[in-house]
Amino acid sequence: MFQQVLTDGTALSDQLDINLRIIRERTGNSPDIIIRRLDQVVGCEIRAAVIFIDGLVNDQIINHSIMDSLTQTNSVDIASSPTPSQIVGLIQNRFLSNGTVSELNSMDQLLNAVLAGNTAILVNGSVKGVLASSFGGEQRSVEEPQSQTVIRGPKEGFTENIRTNTALIRRKIKSPDLWIINRKIGRQTQTDVSIMYLHGIADEKIVKEILQRLDRIDTDSILESGYIEEFIQDRTFTPFPTITNTERPDAVAGAVLEGKVAILVDGTPFVLIAPITIFKLFQSSEDYYQKHDIATFLRLLRMVSFVLSMLLPSLYIAITTFHQQMLPTLLLISLAAQREGVPFPALVEAFAMEITFEVLREAGVRMPRAIGSAISIVGALVLGQAAVQAGLVSAAMVIIVSFTAIASFVAPSISISNSARLLRFGFMILAATLGLFGIIAGMIAVLIHLSGLRSFGIPYLVPVAPFIPSDQKDTLIRVPWWAMKRRPRLINTENVTRQSKNLKPSPSEDNQ
Repeated sequence: MFQQVLTDGTALSDQLDINLRIIRERTGNSPDIIIRRLDQVVGCEIRAAVIFIDGLVNDQIINHSIMDSLTQTNSVDIASSPTPSQIVGLIQNRFLSNGTVSELNSMDQLLNAVLAGNTAILVNGSVKGVLASSFGGEQRSVEEPQSQTVIRGPKEGFTENIRTNTALIRRKIKSPDLWIINRKIGRQTQTDVSIMYLHGIADEKIVKEILQRLDRIDTDSILESGYIEEFIQDRTFTPFPTITNTERPDAVAGAVLEGKVAILVDGTPFVLIAPITIFKLFQSSEDYYQKHDIATFLRLLRMVSFVLSMLLPSLYIAITTFHQQMLPTLLLISLAAQREGVPFPALVEAFAMEITFEVLREAGVRMPRAIGSAISIVGALVLGQAAVQAGLVSAAMVIIVSFTAIASFVAPSISISNSARLLRFGFMILAATLGLFGIIAGMIAVLIHLSGLRSFGIPYLVPVAPFIPSDQKDTLIRVPWWAMKRRPRLINTENVTRQSKNLKPSPSEDNQ
């Protein structure tokens, strides 16, 4: 019998020693697997065992909710010789005070639950056991997100605990229609993945499509939400993101209220949001916490900065190489004087400066935080000044590359900034070979590519292409809150009404 159970690894034996031996063999006698034997349980003379992993459980729950309940002897009013199955039922339904208690039926279920931070209780003579929730251990507290800071708005961010993250969203959306569907993905990691959406507002077709793509994933490990993103995105070979991510619970809550779906992955503070459009990547949570006019100005500023970060070096190369007549005479003379001693063409000059800045930026991220920012700033200043004095690059090129780098940080989503970083080099090559004609051809190619992108069936350029007049109130501009009466139409098809129609503020008659 032992050989059969050990081979299939599913059914529990009615012999406690056999079950414990299988657990030790399956886990390699790992020292963090704690097996606490009990000769007496709930006042009955019968052997039992409590199994949990040190470091994954809450010690207070183990000591007070589980061990104290199992070792009590003065409150038992059952038959003098209960069967092991009856004892298991008493433990599950009467004695344990944990929030979540369930029945245990197989060895695989036991190992998966214990490795997730739960506690298993086995009783000699019973082929069933009890699972009690006891998840705990060291966890990072809720802090302000480092990647998406705001001046006005909530200062809380997601953590690596998926249940903490779902609770942060539920605190903002106190509705029973906020549904959660769980999945376990990864043969080895058994990572918890949850999708959250508002039933009756989110498109059920999109929810079904996301679940189907998640169910098709068959891999050993899921360690971060980036794994999920690459597995379920619509297009692989595109520099533009078709799924966005955020550390901010308020951003996720706002997206869910619009009809989008949030994908939470255990072990990472970055939550995925789908479907998205390119215009959502330029919108920040802070846009909705301040007046609509300043929010519109900042939103347009981000879009202009994105275009500049992608095209500014290539425009400089094209104009100085092929189209000098477009420059004012004094500026042309100044640029010519600066480039008089530079031995390289504008393309090589721009490539050298861009790669130098990318190296400095990556070094600033990877180096210790105390000196990383200092190295990147000082390195850029020193190298730029030294390169100009040595005659390797012109001062104008240093200004162009510096402003391009600053503009790339304006976008609130790092993923869209990375798109501009990649496309920048392609536009520089087009500018050096074909001039402005190459830049225009490249822009047309990018627009054609964008028009063909989809995010879970939603066109990437909606509501501009296809053009939806009612959705223009929160795309390039943001109108006042009282004027945004409907949710996006293509993303939400079931419940498009957001608020009442007569919310425009007006002075009361008593004050007139």
